Amino acid sequence: MNAYSIRHLAPSDAGAVHEMMSDAATFGTMLGLPYPSLHERKERMLAQDGAAQQLVALSGDGGLVGTATLIPAERERLLSTAELGIGVHRDWQGRGVGSALLAALLDLADHWVGIRRVELTVFADNRRAQALYRKFSFVEEAHLRAYALRDGEYHDVLAMARLRGAQGERP
Repeated sequence: MNAYSIRHLAPSDAGAVHEMMSDAATFGTMLGLPYPSLHERKERMLAQDGAAQQLVALSGDGGLVGTATLIPAERERLLSTAELGIGVHRDWQGRGVGSALLAALLDLADHWVGIRRVELTVFADNRRAQALYRKFSFVEEAHLRAYALRDGEYHDVLAMARLRGAQGERP
């Protein structure tokens, strides 16, 4: 049995999401800026207005240990495409939370909201995240050189995607 559960994000989760995402061990692996205000984070969460699928992982005691979001494309011809974002609390990394969140989010994408293509970007040196994405049939589509600024230096980023129904995809 897992030591965590998955559910949809609630507005009351904003403070816990903010705390987790403000930790350098989490935001340092993402392309966003550190130290957003809690107000700004709440506004972004509410701005999705139901379009995004936002999930959280909770520990056995109810503490938030991870979050994953699927943001559908807004352009009409890309309506079956969505961008993936995922974050796991520092103390829960490497314990299956990312896999559980990703499995739940891809189930929603495949069977409930009709998303065929899920795409993401990941720092080229984030091997743990890349292994997770490959486990779920994401493939590298591009290597973007000196793409994102992190700690004062530009770093390479990989563009990865999973296409439902693609050869080699896991059922």
